[in-house]
Amino acid sequence: MTTTTAATMAGADKHAPTPAHPSPSIAQVLPTDGLQGTLVGRVWAPGAIPGPAVVALRPEGVFDLTEHYPTMSTLLDQAQPAQAVQDTPGQWLCSVEDLVQNSLPGQHNAGAPWLLAPCDLQVVKAAGVTFAASLIERVIEEQARGDASRAQGLRSQVIGLIGESLADIRPGSPQAMALKALLQEKGLWSQYLEVGIGPDAEVFTKAPVLASVGCGQDIGIRADSAWNNPEPEVVLAVNGRGDIVGATLGNDVNLRDIEGRSALLLGKAKDNNASCALGPFIRLFDAGFGLDQVRNETVHLHVAGADGFELRGINTMASISRDPADLVAQTLAAHQYPDGFMLFLGTLFAPIEDRDQPGSGFTHKLGDVVTIQSAWLGGLHNRVTHSETATPWQFGLRAFINNLAQRGLLRNASL
Repeated sequence: MTTTTAATMAGADKHAPTPAHPSPSIAQVLPTDGLQGTLVGRVWAPGAIPGPAVVALRPEGVFDLTEHYPTMSTLLDQAQPAQAVQDTPGQWLCSVEDLVQNSLPGQHNAGAPWLLAPCDLQVVKAAGVTFAASLIERVIEEQARGDASRAQGLRSQVIGLIGESLADIRPGSPQAMALKALLQEKGLWSQYLEVGIGPDAEVFTKAPVLASVGCGQDIGIRADSAWNNPEPEVVLAVNGRGDIVGATLGNDVNLRDIEGRSALLLGKAKDNNASCALGPFIRLFDAGFGLDQVRNETVHLHVAGADGFELRGINTMASISRDPADLVAQTLAAHQYPDGFMLFLGTLFAPIEDRDQPGSGFTHKLGDVVTIQSAWLGGLHNRVTHSETATPWQFGLRAFINNLAQRGLLRNASL
């Protein structure tokens, strides 16, 4: 069974060249233009004292930059991060193909390097309800009180009153405020509509520092959730000065039944063990890649179930209601992030197709392999498990700093 969420392909970039003869694993993870961009990431590096390493991916292989930049936060805080990477030779660690092959679901060999989430000291933030289609689904979640069986009937009712033209409304504009007044009169106003078309964006904390999982690692849903889905998103890398310096892909796993019961349960719905995936790496802004490419990127989703079920969807960044730079500015409006932050930009994708019984909608099953891919940013691959049984998060800030100290990486460099 294959289902597809309809969306425009207008955001797809047609200028990125295709590598000559990529291996299957390389093609699954690298961008369409291969290693032409400035690609940096974090890997777990085996050795006498194993630990996380900041690396650059180059045609010659994977190069460890940790001696110069002990943390990704340090690297991104350089005046020109892409230039800093190009000016730092680093130490050869392994081939790109070996790293990629060891960073796919089910391929993990603990004796070789594998990809981690590409951020470390950065706070992981997320912007919600930034697309019209997902806004309508959030309203339905709220009206259904998290009950998937009520969603289809409510969907027709909500669309009948709101329409499907919200993408043409600029949040905070006089037109948006007029619509707000009309919906309030009809008794349909919602907290999701407030952040979807009102002046203030929804920005929340998705995961603690160092808690995100990387490409190839299992991603978690709560065992008590019966209605959930992946959220394929572009994620901005913002340094400690508030500069947007690169982008990656992310899966902002959404437990629709829990959030639908009450927005006050957002933390329970969003922040669980292994519930935030980032990667496969950060593509730094350079002469060939910048915010304009992010604004026009198209993110593809593929869910492959062990039961033979397949789901495909598209998140077209050109359809976003709030500009990425505005979302960063709102995140910084009343807070400082001296170590930088990662910002999920939201998703257009909201699956409504039935997986099992008619009217039941889509929800994950254990073993689903989720692939999030885009031309500029590569491919992020994770397998679904329960948060309660996923590998426990134990490598926190104290363990991280102690590990860097044990490896002698704090002697001549600052974090």
